[in-house]
Amino acid sequence: MDEKQAKKRIEELRKIIEYHAKKYYDDDKPEISDFEYDMLMVELRNLEKNFPQFKSEDSLTQKVGGKVKEGFKKVTHEVPLLSLQDVFSIEEVEDFVLKTNQKAEEYNIKDVTYVVETKIDGLSAALEYKNGRFVRGATRGNGQVGEDVTQNLKTVKTIPMKLKEDIDITVRGEVFISKEDFEVMNQEREENEEELFANARNAAAGSLRQLDSSITKTRPLDIYIFNVQKIEGKQFNSHFEELEYLNKIGFNVNPVRIYCKNVKEIEQAIKKIGEEREKLTFGIDGAVVKVDDLKFREILGNTAKTPRWAVAYKYPPEKKETKLKDIICQVGRTGVITPMAILEPVKVAGSTITRTTLHNEDFIKEKELKIGDVVVIQKAGDVIPEIVEVKKDKRTGEEINFEMPKICPVCGAEAIREEGEAAIRCTGIECPAKLFRNLVHFVSREAMNIDGLGENIIQQLLDKKLIENISDIYNLKFEDIASLKKNGKKFAQNLVDSINKSKENDLYRLITALGIRHVGAKASKLLARKYKTIDNLINAKFEDLSMITDIGPIVATSIVEFFNQEQTKDLIEKLKLAGVNLKAYEDETIDNRFEGKTFVLTGTLEEYTRGEASDLIEKFGGKTSGTVSKKTDYVLAGEEAGSKLIKAQNLGVTILTEQEFKEMIN
Repeated sequence: MDEKQAKKRIEELRKIIEYHAKKYYDDDKPEISDFEYDMLMVELRNLEKNFPQFKSEDSLTQKVGGKVKEGFKKVTHEVPLLSLQDVFSIEEVEDFVLKTNQKAEEYNIKDVTYVVETKIDGLSAALEYKNGRFVRGATRGNGQVGEDVTQNLKTVKTIPMKLKEDIDITVRGEVFISKEDFEVMNQEREENEEELFANARNAAAGSLRQLDSSITKTRPLDIYIFNVQKIEGKQFNSHFEELEYLNKIGFNVNPVRIYCKNVKEIEQAIKKIGEEREKLTFGIDGAVVKVDDLKFREILGNTAKTPRWAVAYKYPPEKKETKLKDIICQVGRTGVITPMAILEPVKVAGSTITRTTLHNEDFIKEKELKIGDVVVIQKAGDVIPEIVEVKKDKRTGEEINFEMPKICPVCGAEAIREEGEAAIRCTGIECPAKLFRNLVHFVSREAMNIDGLGENIIQQLLDKKLIENISDIYNLKFEDIASLKKNGKKFAQNLVDSINKSKENDLYRLITALGIRHVGAKASKLLARKYKTIDNLINAKFEDLSMITDIGPIVATSIVEFFNQEQTKDLIEKLKLAGVNLKAYEDETIDNRFEGKTFVLTGTLEEYTRGEASDLIEKFGGKTSGTVSKKTDYVLAGEEAGSKLIKAQNLGVTILTEQEFKEMIN
């Protein structure tokens, strides 16, 4: 490669790497694997080494990636949180040890020892303690300046709020989510039709960098401490000694730390971690080799980006070939139909893989997958097995093309893929696969508002086959409900009363409860006011529906298709027989004091649910929105209001307390 070509490629690589670094560090939504990113960095680093005239301080080879997210206070790290120099072969590890030992000889330092630790796949954070009490926590950011995430870190159960010694200390650790917790999180997100996290690292990073700490509290974050950044009144000779002390005073210290006397022991430690990484409860993306002697570390010093006394050995992703025996489709609780690959058993990274998700129709087409193909399996982020390649040169001609089903494999209802979406979903409201989720939505506060019929009770009713259809709610007997709880008579009576009360709900609540795609509480109210009865809505024409403000053609199509389903007609008939109200009540607008005004609700209100507050706003002629913009008139902010409040402050939108809102409506 000549100088001109090198310059062009360096510029290309910097742009590509900066883009992917932003997706990884700032957006927590990577588009390529860690290995692919590392290889881009290696290529750039080698080019800059061979053509030093093009080396630049702005290059990500010379600085730590990551920026402070808008909305967080900036924290300047008194001791920088540096990155690590990555190496990808044992030869590079040997070279690091050789150079380190040569430096030791210059200073007459004998018997240099090392510590090998797991490189935990998470987000680095600094924890600051005064007199043994946790006072501040920050992300690494760009190494010099990070984000103040103190309130979020307080939700991490393994971070001690008070140490066993009254000491001033700043430590560094890695916030992560365990393999098991990550799988559960993604499973729940898939069931709720939320975007899946790409890997455990980004799930942890995204959770810690939430502007609303109540969201962070719901995420299963953990932390391992691996370094003392600063300490007052104590001195240590070695890193290993530091870690033992941190453990003693109450920190959750990295459990894998192997003391090594020479390069042979280092190689054995790296190999051992690699062999046992599958058994670890947390994900790793390498092994870190560190000089143990702290005074020698000071002599070795740092570059602008990395310490010279440590390197991170990155394990290559393990890939194996196997056969795609079949593709089956599963129906999730929300009706999304997901294709699953059935594989000939193959062991990858310590686990025997027999099946893996194929995500959606587009993934199958993109990979050009056929039943009978020889495929390459890789475990993404040490957790999720995935098909990364099809060996087309090994095809025999007997492979079979696969097509996604046009009807639900569980209930036989039409399966559709809406424009702009990757998922194909079952449209049947009585589909057994969707029943639990449909029931939970049907009884929810915004829908039929059946108090006492929570997820646990619904699951018990399903397990005992007391409910096999939404309409069965209205056939429940007192004795059946009472049998669910010890001394459950009072509970049963309250639930029976709540069920009977729900029969009298306004039509808009029933429309909401039906869970029509794209139709929420606001659209349900519009439909109830216009059509007055469920029969009128069932017979509504697409042309009329699409002309309604805030409905439009996409929602209109969804409504028409929903009411054309035989399962829908069957359910409506059963609800009618059960005595559920199918008519709209008269508009209860009190006056129009909020006419033309748009409210956004955020945080937790004391005296109202969000639904109740929205109802009040609408009764006075106003409307509510889910997003803050320049057109927003008021933001009603309760406790623990998050990013919407911050955005409103930045835009100069009027912010109301709950008391001010009460005064306005009274």
